[in-house]
Amino acid sequence: MPSRRPHSGNDNLQVAVLHEFGEILGSTAEFEEALYEILRLLCDRMEMRLGTLSLPREDSEVSIDIAYGLSKSEIKRGRYKIGEGITGRVIESGKPVIVPRISGEPLFLDRTGARAETEKSQTSFICVPILLQRLVVGTLSVDCPYVDDTRLGENVRLLSVVAAMVAQYVGSRRRARQERASLLDENQRLKGELRERFHPSNIVGNSRPMQDVSDMIGKVAASDATVIVRGESGTGKELVADAIHYASLRAAHPLVKVHIASLPESLIESELFGHEKGAFTGATEARKGRFERAEGGTIFLDEIGELSPSVQVKLLRVLQMKEIERLGGSGPIPVDARVVAATNVDLELAVKEGRFRGDLFYRLDIFPIYVPPLRERKSDILLLADTFLEKYARKHTKEMKRISTPAIDMLMSYHWPGNVRELENCLERATILSADGVVHGHHLPPTLQTAAASGTSLLSGSFETMMGAYEREILVEALKNARGSVAKAARLLGTTPRIFTYRARKRDIDPKQYKG
Repeated sequence: MPSRRPHSGNDNLQVAVLHEFGEILGSTAEFEEALYEILRLLCDRMEMRLGTLSLPREDSEVSIDIAYGLSKSEIKRGRYKIGEGITGRVIESGKPVIVPRISGEPLFLDRTGARAETEKSQTSFICVPILLQRLVVGTLSVDCPYVDDTRLGENVRLLSVVAAMVAQYVGSRRRARQERASLLDENQRLKGELRERFHPSNIVGNSRPMQDVSDMIGKVAASDATVIVRGESGTGKELVADAIHYASLRAAHPLVKVHIASLPESLIESELFGHEKGAFTGATEARKGRFERAEGGTIFLDEIGELSPSVQVKLLRVLQMKEIERLGGSGPIPVDARVVAATNVDLELAVKEGRFRGDLFYRLDIFPIYVPPLRERKSDILLLADTFLEKYARKHTKEMKRISTPAIDMLMSYHWPGNVRELENCLERATILSADGVVHGHHLPPTLQTAAASGTSLLSGSFETMMGAYEREILVEALKNARGSVAKAARLLGTTPRIFTYRARKRDIDPKQYKG
């Protein structure tokens, strides 16, 4: 019975080396750096030389991508067609090839020319596939001195284990790259949607004042000029800021919004300019401010008229010097962020009263854009109402057909102190209340329920007025849905044609007017 060769320290050494490989692959090292380090350890610790990692290319060739012990010119020469030489065969078959002595193997091409003829008779060559889900994604190969078949077998097993570890590393890297590519694609898609959504041409409004606003946005967007958007609360100043950013050359960079009035005065400075660790109680780590986060893009300062005097001074420096200083910081930090501000405050009056710095006002007032209140753009009301009706029909999964004539009259007669925001809230409320896909007058808020809004000449708020207006609206809507047919309209309301005709005459409604 043949005697077994006693285990040498080689087994323990292999275990130790494999442990080091695991640490390398589990670290945050770069892909090529990690694989080069593995080849180096194989050669230095396991008495091997000329370690290479080869990857198949799209042109049906195999080339050495990472090597230890080869010069740049030798690496460049290490190219094979799939199926050619030892490396090409391993790629093609997915099976390891072991050459005990390379001098006696005609398939060994030594294309790199890195081996002396005197070495070839005592040198073995091992090439194993790197398999990822049974697909060959590369090869791992080394030269090693031939000692005996047992040592050669041990080296083959070690290299196969290393190839399996590398395959998992390659797989993780591929998945990470695919996920990153997917996230980048999604990011670009969302940015494209934002650019399309907030393009100046998409701001709703055909009135002359809103056409002027769109023209102003188009002229200033491509520049880096500071813009201040002025107008009453609820007019859509933030949408104008969005349009300026997404139509600008900075659209690929962040748009950072700061709603100043919603922040406690004690936190505004930290939010805008950031802070260093220990700058104040609770500052356990350094934190970038909004200006730094908007680097390369745009920062939108909403309700800038609410800034405290101390922060106004620092904002003035940002606009003048293009640099900020964090709370607790020791020096200035350059920033590249375009400033778009908005306010509903009369800044000229605030300057006169000493509540707002004049020098800051003139720095902000380089390119003012005035957004008119809704009462000055009455022709946009129906367009906006239809837009909001469609929006909230989708949101609440309801089929909305139209806005009734009495409801339109009420919308057009109202003075809209809350501007576009108030109109939007009214349409969402009406969408929720509607049961037949039509916005009726009684679906609108009580503030719109007036005699003037309903178009009647009776005393405002009387019971007869409200009941009469409501009944007239119901009858008209039924006739519209029935295309002027009294019989069909009566059926829709669950009454008889005789009663329907009586009620229509009482409310001075001519069914013929609604025939389709």
